[in-house]
Amino acid sequence: MNDSQLLRYSRHILLDEIGIDGQQRLLDAHALLIGAGGLGSPAALYLASGGIGRITLVDDDEVDLTNLQRQVMHTTARIGQPKVESGREALLAINPDIDVRALRERVAGERLRELVREATVVLDCSDNFATRHAVNRACVEEGKPLVSGAVIRFDGQLAVFDTRRPEAPCYACLFPEDSPVEDVACSSMGVFAPLVGVIGTMQAAEAMKLVAGIGDSLAGRLLLLDGRAMAWSAMRIGRNPSCPACASRAGK
Repeated sequence: MNDSQLLRYSRHILLDEIGIDGQQRLLDAHALLIGAGGLGSPAALYLASGGIGRITLVDDDEVDLTNLQRQVMHTTARIGQPKVESGREALLAINPDIDVRALRERVAGERLRELVREATVVLDCSDNFATRHAVNRACVEEGKPLVSGAVIRFDGQLAVFDTRRPEAPCYACLFPEDSPVEDVACSSMGVFAPLVGVIGTMQAAEAMKLVAGIGDSLAGRLLLLDGRAMAWSAMRIGRNPSCPACASRAGK
């Protein structure tokens, strides 16, 4: 780290759990964010400000006026721009020393696996089950930790799926791929704006903990937030030994 970086990240370096070595691990890391909207915005902003050295934003959508109620990485002036380009501009304005790659794509298959393979940690900030399951499978196959968040109406959830740990479940252990779950869009059901900030910021925190090796991750637990009562609850989740997504990796 140079003198400017030592000053920029001084509040991290003062933490015994991070210090210079931990901050260097953050600078050396690569975070892949699937989705640059409500959850991706706060997650990416804090990853950038906290010093994750390389961030890849993946999203195929454009900034719309209806996004600005909650997608804080974007601005009125950037309506009509690809979200990933708007996001890249926002992140570099905060921290010009990092590398931000903007991919306007809807990734799947081998392309998704390739991106996951390159990453240190993956953050699922998408808004549909098909994408979540595809990202989960890629993370399982490539042995990468996945930080997953979701928000609809006044309800939020957060979990870490890290199948590098033999006992840890994957996303499909909790939400099987063949379960009759219907996607609910914000456009039809609404979403309370601050909750995506809460969950997205916590996704960034869990990702940075994983990278820096701090404390205990949420692997094996699901956090649920009731935004009306502002009450958290947690439930333990175990690995499904017959899960089609991760069972074959047991013991690897």
